[in-house]
Formats: sequence, C-alpha cells, structure tokens
Amino acid sequence: MKKVSRHPLLIGTTSLMLATGGLYACSDFLESAAAPQGTLDETTLLNRAGVEGSLIAAYRALDWTTGVGGAWGGAASNWVWGSVASDDAYKGSEASDQPAINDIEGYHWSTGDSEIYLNDKWRAVYEGIVRSNAAIRLLKQVVVSKPTEFAASDAKGIEGEALFLRAHYHFEAWRLWGNIPYYTEADTDFRKANGTSAEAVTNILKDLDAAIALLPTAPRNGNKGRATQWAAKAYKGRVQVYAGQYSAALATLREVRNGGPYRLEESYDRVWSGFQDYANGLETILAFQASANDQEPNGNNANYGERLNFPHSGSPFGCCGFHQPSQNLVNFFATDAAGLPLALTNANWNARNATLTSSVITPLDPRLDWTVGRDGVPFKDWGLHAPSWIRSSSYGGFYSAKKNVHEKSSGAQSSVGWVNTQLNSVNIHIFRYADMLLLLAEAEVEAGSLETARTIVNQIRARAAVRAQGIGADRASLAVPINDPSITWASYRIGQYASPFSGQAAARTAVRTERRLELAMEGQRFFDLKRWGVAEQTLNAYLNGVAGGAEKTRRLYLAAAEAFGSRHLLFPIPAIQIELSRVSGADRLTQNPGW
Repeated sequence: MKKVSRHPLLIGTTSLMLATGGLYACSDFLESAAAPQGTLDETTLLNRAGVEGSLIAAYRALDWTTGVGGAWGGAASNWVWGSVASDDAYKGSEASDQPAINDIEGYHWSTGDSEIYLNDKWRAVYEGIVRSNAAIRLLKQVVVSKPTEFAASDAKGIEGEALFLRAHYHFEAWRLWGNIPYYTEADTDFRKANGTSAEAVTNILKDLDAAIALLPTAPRNGNKGRATQWAAKAYKGRVQVYAGQYSAALATLREVRNGGPYRLEESYDRVWSGFQDYANGLETILAFQASANDQEPNGNNANYGERLNFPHSGSPFGCCGFHQPSQNLVNFFATDAAGLPLALTNANWNARNATLTSSVITPLDPRLDWTVGRDGVPFKDWGLHAPSWIRSSSYGGFYSAKKNVHEKSSGAQSSVGWVNTQLNSVNIHIFRYADMLLLLAEAEVEAGSLETARTIVNQIRARAAVRAQGIGADRASLAVPINDPSITWASYRIGQYASPFSGQAAARTAVRTERRLELAMEGQRFFDLKRWGVAEQTLNAYLNGVAGGAEKTRRLYLAAAEAFGSRHLLFPIPAIQIELSRVSGADRLTQNPGW
C-alpha cells in the first residue's frame, strides 16, 4: 500500500492551484490579447483564498523551488553556506558536478561560478520577502474592500505570520551579506540602496515585535508549521544573540524556555525523521514543511533543497553524494573516559586520518551515528553503509550525510520525481529548540551565569544519551539504548559536566563545542564561527593543521583554497544584483568591503 505524506500548508498550495486552474482553460485564451488570461494579479486574488494562498506561497519560499529557478544555493538548510563553507563538511560528490560549490568551499567567492550560487541565495530570500509583502498588502486591501471576509483574529494572524516570514528572510540575507536593503509592503521600487548591518537588525527585531503582538500562541487553524507568537519570541531571541545583544536575549529566551510550548524530543533520532508522528514535534520552532505524494507530479514539494545529499549509486538512493561530513567533524565526536568531548582535553584529537569504520572501536558521542554515515554502521534502517555508497572517496572522503535521509519504514519516500528515492517528507529544520537552548546558554555565559549554562548543556547531553543508532532492521531496533548488546560498531560514551566550569572562557568553550556536536551538518556552523569572531582562526587552522590533522592533506584539492580573511566575514553581493539596482547610471547597491 502506498503511504501518503502531506503537510497542511503545502496541501493549501495545491488547493489554491487547483482552484485557480480554471483560469487556464478558457476557450478563447488566444483570442483576447487585450485581456491576458491565466495570470493571477491582485485583483484576481482580492478574496480570502487569494490572501491565504499568497501567505502559503511565502512559506513555500523557505526552501529551493523550481518556481523561481536557481539551484541548491537556495536550500532551506543552508548546507552550502553554513556547512560546506565551514569545517563541518566537504562539497562531496566529484569535482565536475556542481563546480560552483568548489569555489565556495575554497573561499574563492569572487569567481563567476560562486556568483551563480550567491545569486541563487539572494533571489531565494528576496523572493520570500516579496511574497511576504504581497500577502500583507493584499490582506490590507481585502480588509478595506471586503470587511466581512476575515474575522479580526484571522486578519491579525495572517499579518503576523507574514511579518514573521519577512523577518526570517531578511535575517537569512543579513547572515550572509550584512549590509542589505530592507523591504516592506510599502516599497514599490525594488532598486533600494543597502542599509547598514545595524539597521537590518533593528528592522528585523521591529518586524518580530510586530508579529509577536499579532500572532496567536497556538498555530492558526490548528495547522502545525504556521508561525506563532512563541515562534516569533524564540526567533527574536535568536536575532538578539546573533547581534550580540546578550542582555536583551536573556529576557527573551528565558521567557520562551519557562513559558513556551517547546521541549527537547525524547531522543535524538526523533529530531530528523520521516515518521509522521515525529514531524512538527515539541522541538520544532521553524521548519520547511516538506511534503511527498501530495499530487504534485514531480515531487517538488518534498525536500528539494536537500535532495543531492544522499549516498550515491551503490546505495538504495541512487544519487548524488554531496554534503559529505569532513574528517575533522567525525574526529570531533570522539569522547574521553568520562564521556566528555575529547577535543577539550586532548591536543591531538584531530590526528585520525584513516576512515572511522565499524572495525575501529573507540569512545564516541552517539550523535555521530545519527549525523554521519560510515562504513559498517547501520544507516538508519537501510542496512550497513558501504564503500560503494560513496561517489568518489578520493575526492569527497568516506562519509555520507544522514540527518536529511528518511527511514525505510517511515513511508516518507516520494513515489514520483527525478530520482524519487532521494525525495522525502522529512521536515528541514531551520530553527529548533536545542539550537535555541544553546543560544540561551551562550547568553547565560556572557552574563556570568555559568551554572545555568552548565545545566542547559547537560540537559542536551542527557537527551543525546537516551538512544543510539541500532541495527535498524525495523522501527523497534532502529533506536536502542546506547549500551544495547546489538551494537558492535561503536563504544558510545557521553557524560555530563560534573564540576562547575572553571571560568567564563571554559564555559564559553563548552557551549560552543556542544553547538557543533548537536547541530552538525544542519547549516549553522559557519554563521556561528563568524559571529563568535573565530572564523578566520578556525577555518585557516582547519585547512592548514589543527590538533594533529589538516584538511589540505586529506582532500588534496583544498591545497588551492584561499586563505580565509576579514573580507570573508561577509559574502560578496552578487554583481548582477548591483547592476539591476542601477538608476540613471548609478548603482544603488554597493559591494561589501574587499570584494
């Protein structure tokens, strides 16, 4: 029996398309050139369905979409920008496939190939902004022209959701480019000059405050995945931490932790999962609502932005082997005798150059095998990961991405689309509760509340210790206690920080270490390194040698990588966007320093 996996927000998109499909079926379509047919303008959409559909379209822009073209640079997870540009992952695959990412990984960000991907991301976030503003503008028109169309609570909720999304998309742009133009529903000229980085933060927080005032505490209409007041508050705290506003973030994030609906999932395997009873769990703050087998004929509502990141042709998935975990990342999951990160106590934690296969029994954080596919270890419930699953081990290394992959028994796999085996309904986490807790822990450290920070880190480590990857023959054996006798490929060991941190520096290091372990391969790492002010030091050491290992000797193509410098703290604004901003021969957008 074919299982169907759907999410209400995306079903709404399909319904809107079906409802408006009649516009394309007029018999005189070619006979009335003066009145274009088959287009949806604000007059056509001036009703409840039009407003709700426009809002759904704004949600849809969270992930890469064939509707606006582009490529994998627009993926919701930021795997290109947050993982491959960091020390978490290689591009993977082989050198000739998606060569633009080669230059991004090598910090050659001014090349034409890099420009293609940078422009994809720019277009993706500003498409989301345009759609959010269109929903707000259309809502206001309907409220005036058809005052009975919406109850006041619905009108407030719709505007709040759109403001939340607008803030998110601008935040995405700000994380990459810093000095960005900020657009509202009142803007009619899309050739706006850059604002400063500080102005962008002010505007993002202003939009989030407005959203908080409008949004309900629970998802509108019961549709999980919609923004709520609590999501907006959590996101506000996120922005405040990123902007270094630690005192303000403490108040915001403490409120969410103490009064909000979010909790850690019972065990780590439930965070990234294709099982529908785990989707939109208590940990989800914002996720792209991937949907498979929902009547979209090409599977385009599924995890499109992540679809390249599956093991290659020797695996059950058939393609394409991108976003491969780095050796540095795999080594980082080693633990000491107390189950604490080896990187904190051993100066040579990164010395291992050989593949960490199932035959190498060494103490490991169990999150490694929920994050990384490695040879001889069960790959969820798909069998043992094997060398034949790797597209080119001499290029991309020996490991596979794992979080984005559905379980065989989940029924989440798409039945349609190009290489349908790599399409699924696994929600793509953009912001989740463990991420928020660790941001709170950061703020606590900066405030000197070291014991509170230790409690938060230990809470996350306790959850990681609940279950490990099991033999995976079925759902019952997929996740088992970390000391289960069926485990023959690892010695899982994860402990608590039993003693108070020795000082603020030690506490800061522990929290930052935990962020890398908990959020590995989720597209967060590069942005963390940048905002901590350690990107230049960390990434140059990653390439040239740190703690006994250097990626330039592990992946020989990285010998050509550019040294990471101060200009890399902001990505270059796509040259085509600067050209498009030109008015009367003068560019309104200005390039970031150094580019």
